Amino acid sequence: MKTTRICLSKDYWLVTTEHLKEGLWFRDEEDYKVGMNYVAVLSFILGMTVLSFSLMSNHVHFVLYCSEAEARAFIDAFKKNCSRFLSKKYRVREMLRRNKVDIQRVRPDDESFHWAVAYVEMNPVAANICLHPTAYRWGTGNTFFRSAPPKAIRLGTLSVNAARRLLHSKHILPADWLVGEDGYILPESYVPVHLVESLFWTPKRMNFFLQNSSKAKRRREFQGDLPSFRDQVLYAAIPDLCQSLFGKISVMSLDEGQRQELVRQLRRRFSSDIHQIVRVTSFSMDEVSRFLDAP
Repeated sequence: MKTTRICLSKDYWLVTTEHLKEGLWFRDEEDYKVGMNYVAVLSFILGMTVLSFSLMSNHVHFVLYCSEAEARAFIDAFKKNCSRFLSKKYRVREMLRRNKVDIQRVRPDDESFHWAVAYVEMNPVAANICLHPTAYRWGTGNTFFRSAPPKAIRLGTLSVNAARRLLHSKHILPADWLVGEDGYILPESYVPVHLVESLFWTPKRMNFFLQNSSKAKRRREFQGDLPSFRDQVLYAAIPDLCQSLFGKISVMSLDEGQRQELVRQLRRRFSSDIHQIVRVTSFSMDEVSRFLDAP
């Protein structure tokens, strides 16, 4: 009988979830804020060292320092908490349960750690969401080598009930952790910023890894083929399109011909590729492909 060996010693790990092929993990700003706060809560209650992360619309990336088993427990708990929130808000079941996870060991001594962090931070840039990781709010993109402290208040200044509403959790986090203007615990509250900066040595060296990462190369090579709008922009626009084009209030009420026209309008108005259309409509890949290929 074959057994799987799990590493119990602490090390650096790149944790990546599979892209959701149909539907979005984070559909609006509230979803992202809840996701950011779940990272903070779980890092505290599980004693997890989070070094870098990025929450994308249909997948997430983390660089962690822990054992392999702890990395698995962290991402499983993160998926479980997000699933519970999404189930209540959107009435969707088991959206993330079968979402596969890849966990790879990375090391500072062979620079695989540096490339892993660069890969994580450059995800939103490769997706054409922003020009630089520092402009992306949903992760650690603006956490390292900052020239000025962020605008924030201490979590302890909030009442117990206000903190619970903010965190979507009854767990009590350290009072000196910072709540940013966007309404979530800032990563610098629990990410060992100085450790990550010391591993990169200088801002210039970190920028070298960012600009030469696989995600940066992908953006340069395929920039003309990338979607022009974020998934959340399309997701928010779809109800208005359904109403103005068909007099319907949702995608679910459209017939075959109307679904085809919606897909074509998304392609024409937003320059969306087939993968983005599948994500924001939850239509199948085969169906969207058929709609786009039809004369």
